[in-house]
Amino acid sequence: MQYRIVGDSLPAVICDVAEGETLITERGSMSWMTPNMKMETVSGGLGRAIGRMFSGESLFQNRYTAQGGPGQITFASSFPGAIRAIRVTPDHPVIVQKSAFLASEATVELSVHFQKRFGAGLFGGEGFIMQKLSGDGIAFVEIDGYACEYELAEGQSMVVDTGYLAMMDATCTMDVVSVPGIKNALLGGEGIFNTVVRGPGRIILQTMPISAVAGTLRAYFPSSK
Repeated sequence: MQYRIVGDSLPAVICDVAEGETLITERGSMSWMTPNMKMETVSGGLGRAIGRMFSGESLFQNRYTAQGGPGQITFASSFPGAIRAIRVTPDHPVIVQKSAFLASEATVELSVHFQKRFGAGLFGGEGFIMQKLSGDGIAFVEIDGYACEYELAEGQSMVVDTGYLAMMDATCTMDVVSVPGIKNALLGGEGIFNTVVRGPGRIILQTMPISAVAGTLRAYFPSSK
């Protein structure tokens, strides 16, 4: 597969695939394709389908295969931001936010990832249930807004507001801590809890999570009576 990402802040990834090559997507993200790209909808097994549902995706996958020659297919982002091509290998799985998965080669497997720490599960909001990408291949992930990348060494950490963590290596760990000081927590406007991500590994933070945008716009919509 050859690919190119176009579109700046409203991106799409255009994939040129060889005959017989298959790409998968979870949410019907196909935007346009050549006529010889044949679609098949599969579940991949009940257990995997339920896991995908918990991680914010649909129960089914769409598989697109080039038949009768090379083909082309394009997947567009659902929100202004960026698309990153992530290389997944058996010894380098990655964890991404819910609904971040856009498409991938058929050799990449998508599953649900639950945070092991109770605090992260109880108070982490969007960080509680995430997606795990494993296998061997290229996956395309959506980032809300601009993507800021950091490489955390062993023992290094980053404090992140809920929803701003887009991706992390599976070697990283995540926990939730309370904002220190009652006045800070109640009057600071930053919420009561923060997410702490610890290395080693790479993390990608996003500047405009869709949850934050929805919260900002809510004040401008009239409430129903």
